Amino acid sequence: MGILERFEDSLDRMVSGAFARAFKAEVQPVEIASALQREIDDRAAVIDRDRTVVPNIFHVELSSHDFRRLAVFKDALCTELATLVKDYSGEQRYTLLGAPTVTLGEDDALETGIFRVRSEARAEVSASGGGTPAVAGQARLEAGGSAYPLVRAITRLGRGTDVDIRVEDPGASRNHCEIVLGQTVYLRDLGSTNGTFLDGERVTEIPLYDGAVVHIGATALVFRSG
Repeated sequence: MGILERFEDSLDRMVSGAFARAFKAEVQPVEIASALQREIDDRAAVIDRDRTVVPNIFHVELSSHDFRRLAVFKDALCTELATLVKDYSGEQRYTLLGAPTVTLGEDDALETGIFRVRSEARAEVSASGGGTPAVAGQARLEAGGSAYPLVRAITRLGRGTDVDIRVEDPGASRNHCEIVLGQTVYLRDLGSTNGTFLDGERVTEIPLYDGAVVHIGATALVFRSG
């Protein structure tokens, strides 16, 4: 049994066949599942010979009519779609930067039966020791809706266990780069394999400014001067 067949079978068991009866003329859940597979394939990025990174965060935008219909089963549907993403990525030997999540949203500009998928590859970022809450005026990095205060004179980033801010990205080196605080704040690469990028340009050492976007692998971190 293929992934799409397993997906349909699982949903059917959870809602006692309600999908088959409710969505004959509207967006079918299996259509969304198929679109997620295409999105994964289309957005696949080769990092090296052994790793191809794909999106793990998906937002499905539906017409008002379709959203109201699907919202009745939203939690079950999103859970099953996230499982499908995980299973399909595993079958294709793709790399997910974090746990897959799927959300549904409403766009009243869309017509019934039409939907849109937006996606991104978002690595899990964490601060050593659980981190320190940001305070007003403090320099910080922002990623995935969270803030990571720069509380040390030198803050080291990377995939290793001994860094200050850990970036679980296959494109990151164990000790990838560091941020040096001072009158001028500097970003310094630490000889990383895949390089450190500032606003799309590979750098070795460069001053940071408020709003600068630092890329480590596929992970974007925004510097805020506080």
